[in-house]
Amino acid sequence: MSNTTTTSAGKVRINRYPLLRKLLIGFIVISLLNLIISYCFYTPKLFSIDNQNRELIIKYNILQDRIRTLESKIDDIHYRDISVYRSLFSVDTLAIDGIYNPYPESKYAALQGDEYTSLMTSSWKSLDNLARKTYAASLSLDQLQILAKNKERMSFAIPAIWPIDRTQLEWFYSFGMRAKHPIYRTRKMHKGVDLSCKRGVPVYATGDAIVEMTDKGLRRRGYGQQVLLNHEFGYQTRYAHLNKIYVKEGDRVSRGQLIGEVGSTGGSTGPHLHYEVIYMGRHVNPVNYFNRNMTSEEYKQLMEKMKTNTDLEIE
Repeated sequence: MSNTTTTSAGKVRINRYPLLRKLLIGFIVISLLNLIISYCFYTPKLFSIDNQNRELIIKYNILQDRIRTLESKIDDIHYRDISVYRSLFSVDTLAIDGIYNPYPESKYAALQGDEYTSLMTSSWKSLDNLARKTYAASLSLDQLQILAKNKERMSFAIPAIWPIDRTQLEWFYSFGMRAKHPIYRTRKMHKGVDLSCKRGVPVYATGDAIVEMTDKGLRRRGYGQQVLLNHEFGYQTRYAHLNKIYVKEGDRVSRGQLIGEVGSTGGSTGPHLHYEVIYMGRHVNPVNYFNRNMTSEEYKQLMEKMKTNTDLEIE
């Protein structure tokens, strides 16, 4: 009886294997057929995916059109900012180092390896560029808003007169890169202008300010005796190679107030005033401010006095 039962159970297990093989083979065949149909025939699922892809491309194109529209508006704001608003306030263009430098390609590495990589990357780069332009415009308009509230005080603070009596000027050395420094014998950026005149000629503050620093300097190098004024609103002015200083740190001075005398201290070989205008931490050309209280004829004469070489120091 026991042997009969064991034999029957074995036959049942043996009979199951062909059935399992048939089910497995059927599953594989159906899977292959489904795969072949998916690649060879346009199924509802593929149709849905293609529709989604087309919609995605359309949305990206719409996004890029909107970005271009916004960039155009930001560019228009920037143009009015530098051509209209800042001219009204007589201030220089706001400069932000690196604001328009593109991001490294590594920022977009996660977008690589996709069918739509080019489309996505270009869209993200456009968005990043728009964000930088918007940030710069926002900072500039914030600054203009402050200037508008303080326009009267600012009008007296901005450097707007000559630091010496123009009738005492003998020659003028301009702002910018020069061929060779007369003392150090190397190419060097001339961060201000040199106003050659006799020793002892009075030096005046070119705008209302606080004396930020006075310094006697080194004997034969650098700026020598100098005064640095902080006019606020982002402006500073430097008066270097002085013979005498009549102010001290912390003093509040007014435009036209005597602050020192022309000398030849520091790295200089003759009496002159080295004068700088600094805006938002960057050196700008002081001539642009001299021209505010000059006639066109006086400005022309100044240009004729400019020299490209001199035996005097140009820090």
